[in-house]
Amino acid sequence: MNMDGFRKFTQDAGTLFTRAKQYTEEKLLNAEKTEYDAHFENLLQRAERTRCWTEKMVANVETVLQPNPNARLEDYVMEKVDRKRPDRITNREVLGQIYVDAGNDVGPGTAYGAALVKAGQVEQRLGNTEREFISSSMHNYLQPLKNFLEGDMKTINKERKILENKRLDLDAAKTKLRKAKSDENKAKIEEELRMAQSDFDKQYEITKLLLEGVSSAHANHLRCLQDLIEAQHTYFVQCSEITSDLQKQLTSLPTGTESAKPSAPPASDK
Repeated sequence: MNMDGFRKFTQDAGTLFTRAKQYTEEKLLNAEKTEYDAHFENLLQRAERTRCWTEKMVANVETVLQPNPNARLEDYVMEKVDRKRPDRITNREVLGQIYVDAGNDVGPGTAYGAALVKAGQVEQRLGNTEREFISSSMHNYLQPLKNFLEGDMKTINKERKILENKRLDLDAAKTKLRKAKSDENKAKIEEELRMAQSDFDKQYEITKLLLEGVSSAHANHLRCLQDLIEAQHTYFVQCSEITSDLQKQLTSLPTGTESAKPSAPPASDK
């Protein structure tokens, strides 16, 4: 380590020690500290509540869209390594294929076999509709909320930590000034205090602007929620129409145990 690096190291170590000392005195000895105004505190609390509820909503919507915890874990890993989520077949599509296979095995010419085939085809359509709904919800609702947590909230938390450090530096300088005895030493500490106050004020304004930006996030999240509800409505309407049509088809099928009449064999030449 060269001399400049050593000086920076000792300076940083000294700053960390001063902050730790100030923090400890505030917690244990009730030392005086700079308080944020009520409006700023409200902004801090609103941001924290927004973060907390957004995390819960994201987690629970993901559970609704993908109940399988193993699949959710796989999706999470894929996101972290910047890879596309696997396009999984839905449980309804699996069930639909089983119905179709069973119907063909039982005999599509029978009432029961024909019903199974029709039900299977409908389940496959429902599964495809479900996949479209899931894809839409993830893109239009989940992803914007995740972007907010990974982007805006991380930036806010980073700047809050910087602000808290600047506040500790400021209050440490105030404490030093109160304890200073010689006029020469006071003049030096007063200069340190002015610099600390300036740094704190600048960081305060930066953090305040970011916190006020949560209002824009709320407006964006409202639009995302509207998109989600619209997608849900469309999905359920489509499901209702598809199943209503199936219900009519099944009602028209014969309910007896006899097989449906086979096709007449071609007439043979005599």
